[in-house]
Amino acid sequence: MENLKWMLFSFMLCLYGSEAYKILAVFPLPSKSHGILGDNMIKHLLDAGHEVTYVTPYLKDKPHPNLHQVDVTENRKIMNENTLDIQMIMNGSLPFDNPDLLFNMMVGMTEATMVNPNVQALMRNGKFDVVIAEYMFIDLYSAFGPIFQCPLIWFSTIEPHWMILNLVDGPLNPAHSADYTHRHVAPFSFSQRVSELWDLVVALYKSSHSYNDRVEGIYQKAVVPVFKEKGLPVPDYDVVRYNGSLVLGNSNPAIGDQVPLPQNYKHIGGYHIDENVKPLPEDLQKIMDSAKHGVIYFSLGSNIKSKDLPVQAKKGILDIFRGLKQTIIWKFEEVLPNVPKNVHIVQWAPQPSILAHRNLVLFITHGGLLSLTETIHFGVPVITIPVFADQFQNAKRAESKGYGIAIDLTEELHKDLKPAIDKMLANPSYSIVAKELSKAYHHRQTKPKDDINFWVDHVVKTRGAPHLRSIALPIPLYQRYFLDLLALIFISLVTLILIVRRILCSLTKKSNTKVKKN
Repeated sequence: MENLKWMLFSFMLCLYGSEAYKILAVFPLPSKSHGILGDNMIKHLLDAGHEVTYVTPYLKDKPHPNLHQVDVTENRKIMNENTLDIQMIMNGSLPFDNPDLLFNMMVGMTEATMVNPNVQALMRNGKFDVVIAEYMFIDLYSAFGPIFQCPLIWFSTIEPHWMILNLVDGPLNPAHSADYTHRHVAPFSFSQRVSELWDLVVALYKSSHSYNDRVEGIYQKAVVPVFKEKGLPVPDYDVVRYNGSLVLGNSNPAIGDQVPLPQNYKHIGGYHIDENVKPLPEDLQKIMDSAKHGVIYFSLGSNIKSKDLPVQAKKGILDIFRGLKQTIIWKFEEVLPNVPKNVHIVQWAPQPSILAHRNLVLFITHGGLLSLTETIHFGVPVITIPVFADQFQNAKRAESKGYGIAIDLTEELHKDLKPAIDKMLANPSYSIVAKELSKAYHHRQTKPKDDINFWVDHVVKTRGAPHLRSIALPIPLYQRYFLDLLALIFISLVTLILIVRRILCSLTKKSNTKVKKN
């Protein structure tokens, strides 16, 4: 009874502790994993009583009464489930670790979103208390803040990286923080540190020049006319892009690296996972309950399909699974012939429910951050087969922390998969580390969904949370890293050397003149 009273008290406190706001949530990227993040973000906001306008390419048939959807399904024509071609990725013709390629994809998506008639109408007619915008390497959505005369909160889909932090504080130190597309984690070798520094300098230059020029061109075309129509002053884009109040990061220290972060970066990793694990479908429940030697779950996520793996790799993987005593659940998008008795093919699988089952012993995954977050949430070891973007670094991080093994996506994938499975099943340390990290992940003061609502409320009530903004943000990089002092020291040393040299030359010349006279 006493517990019930405290629960009712906490519920009433939540109701009276925060007001209902009009919130704009901008999640226009047509990717299922990003759709999961957007849908769960608005779910927690709606549950807290807010009115949410949702920019999305995935419209709901029966939306919540307080949900207003802004249709950007046209974005799915630019990027869809066929964008990622396994063969092109494996032969290197589609290098998703190339920042220029990713920028070009995202800038095209951003332009399509901003010129979309529905978004144009929203900018002209909408009124909001706060904006939450997904950051995907382009900062143009920062314009929604001044358009609606309200604070803007960035949402970062991956681990803390230099691009998002550069908007609210400054880039991470390349001595210990790799670019999100790189395939290594700290500690770095000397050559890796040099490479990280060089790549960061080049990226910062591009971000301030060629990249920024393209984004500012879209700003002038799609946003500036709206300012003028509404009679608002047109802010300079270099001011607009740094006007974010806060970053909500899809990250957690137990999963990622412990890097220095500003006060206005808040971890909310795991908010997409339902607290109440849904029961498995009856057939899967039966399969997992009866697995005497445990279950291995194999899924390459929503963007990469197992059916597109090379024929040789698929055959080799089936041969490996045939020789195991474990039960295999393989998320596969079509009927697969000659399947062994211990292998069960499913075209759709409730991943959290499978990972939560007591008989699951191993998860084989592409290394996406959502999957790895679920892995740590449920305390399961992993074998990762990274494909693109941050997955390589996620995989390397899982390996370095001791709960994962990373293998490459190749034609002969199966040859690396067999020893990885054998090693992981034979060595209990991987499972032990996963469970220890799971304890750290779960041991926090508040739940991620509550953190979302608290910080949204805080930003609105404090009018943009200026007290949390980093004092380092307006300081130029040359001052922050004492490059002006180093330049002064260098110039002074060169000047001193020239003076000494001049004096020595003068003395030598005088000495030679005396010798000639004698």
